[in-house]
This record gives sequence, C-alpha cells and structure tokens, in this order.
Amino acid sequence: MHSVVASMQKLKRSKTFVKYEGILILLLLVLLCWGVFKILVPNKFGAPGQLVSYLQSSLIYAVGGCGLYYIVVMGLFDFSIGANVVLSSILACVFASQFGYIGLIVAPVICGTLIGLLNGVVYVKLHIPSMIVTVGLALIYESLSVFATQGQEQILNAQYAVFGSYPANLILALLAFFLCSFIIQYTKVGTYTYAIGSNEFVAKNMGVNVNRYKVVAFVLCGFFVGIMSVLTISYGSSMTAASNMSSMVRNFTPLMGTFFGLAFKKYGHPVLAIVVGEFIISLIFNGFVAIGAPSTIQNVVTGAALLLIVMATTKPVKGAVVK
Repeated sequence: MHSVVASMQKLKRSKTFVKYEGILILLLLVLLCWGVFKILVPNKFGAPGQLVSYLQSSLIYAVGGCGLYYIVVMGLFDFSIGANVVLSSILACVFASQFGYIGLIVAPVICGTLIGLLNGVVYVKLHIPSMIVTVGLALIYESLSVFATQGQEQILNAQYAVFGSYPANLILALLAFFLCSFIIQYTKVGTYTYAIGSNEFVAKNMGVNVNRYKVVAFVLCGFFVGIMSVLTISYGSSMTAASNMSSMVRNFTPLMGTFFGLAFKKYGHPVLAIVVGEFIISLIFNGFVAIGAPSTIQNVVTGAALLLIVMATTKPVKGAVVK
C-alpha cells in the first residue's frame, strides 16, 4: 500500500504528468459522462455516428465560448451574444443570396465584430456593469433583427450550407480555435487580458491601458460570435428574428464552455477545455434526451453537474475575494 501511494505521489510530481494533467481530467470526464448514459440507455445513446453528431453541434458553441473567454477572464460578461447571433445570421442569409459565400462569411463576421466594438465602447463610456450594458443593448439588437426582417423567417439557400456539415464546419472551427489560442499565448492582448483579470488595479499602475484592452476583448468576442453565426445558420439553415429577450437562451451554452476554459486555464489548455467542455455538455443534453427526461430536469442536473465540475477543478485560495 505504501509503495502504491509513493508511486502515485511520484507520478504527480513528474513534469509529464503535470503538463497533461488537465487533458487527462477532461478525458476522464468525457468517459464518465458517456459511460453513465451508455449504461442507462445503451441502444439510444453514444453510438459512433451519434458522437460525431454531438461533436458537430458542440463545435458551434465552442467557437462562441472562445470569444466569451476574453471578457469573462477579466470578470466581465456579455449577455448580448444571443442577439448578436440572431442579427448576424439574418445578415448572412441576406448577403449570401447576393454575394454567395463571401456574403455568408464576411457579413456576419463584420456585424458580430461591430456589435462587440459597440458593447465595449458603451461599457467603458457609461461606467456601469457589463451585464447591464449588454442586456440593454441585446434588446436593441433584437429590435433591429425584427425591423430588418419584418418578422419573416430568413432561410439560407441550400447551396451555401457547406459549413453546416463535416468537414467544412470542422475546418472553420479549427481555424477559430487556433486563432484564439495564438492570441491568448503569443500576443500582448492575451498577456494584458490575463493581467487585467488577475488584478486590474495593479495592471493599470504598471501602465496597461485597461479600458482599451477591455474594448479589444469585446471586439474579439464579437468577432468569434460572428464566426459562430456562420456555423449556426449553416447548421440550422434558417433564422427567425428575436424579441422580448428570447435570444437570451442562446447565451448560456457558450458561456458554460467558457467556464470550463476558466476552470482549466491553470493547466495551460483553456481553448481545449472549452471545446471538450462543450462536448461534455452536448453528451449530457443528448443523454437526457435519450432517457426521455423532462427539459426542466435536464436543466437542473446539467447546471448542478457544471457547478460540481468547476468546483472540483478549482482550488480555492485562502483569503482571496470571490467576485
């Protein structure tokens, strides 16, 4: 027994184990979620073809989660990304019918980025919490989507739906993940983002233009939400304008993936954690669908599972202020 404990302690101290500890935990979580539902409903869940389908849907949310990561790591929130996705997807349909694939890609990315810029500027200028700013602006974006479509459903021509299936959706998502990782690890924006998130006051005293980099973070968030819109409209093929805060439901799945990124950033793999986290959430959702559980029970258990995962992977620091 003593030798086994000693071996485990030696393994934990090894550089290789430390480097890949986060990845191992994520893989174990995937196996755990898959195994539980596979045992409960072996004939309705977890076949190879179904896993590919779960992965394809999770890629969409993971791209949005990457954008959210830049602002959430600073302690900010953006509750307008659902309205952003709706408006950007509507523009994708309109411009794809006129300019083909160029319109399908460029229009939502520009729309998403401009919305991110507006969110950031309004937040910095008004000096009020980001949550309130983005909820208020979400109502405006929803109204714009209703005004632009007159309440009519917008349908993407089937000939432009290549990003709704493998391999084009995977290629576009991978490009977004690599870009997000590069910015986080190798650019000044990534360094200052972590510095502001760690201690905004100290970062400001060291000469970091905090307001400027907060706006940059919102712009990056909007840019990745624009890419998410391309994948969303290609996968679903239609979009209806939102009103009365109905777009809010689109905020939470990307945000849950972002929480995985925050929980695993100490292991140095935040983007990988976002992608795998969204896949785990997709496994849980589809597992409950296979069981036939009511949607209210699905939401309760999924929320509880997310809190447990984040709690288990986050080491509390004594005396630290939890915001």
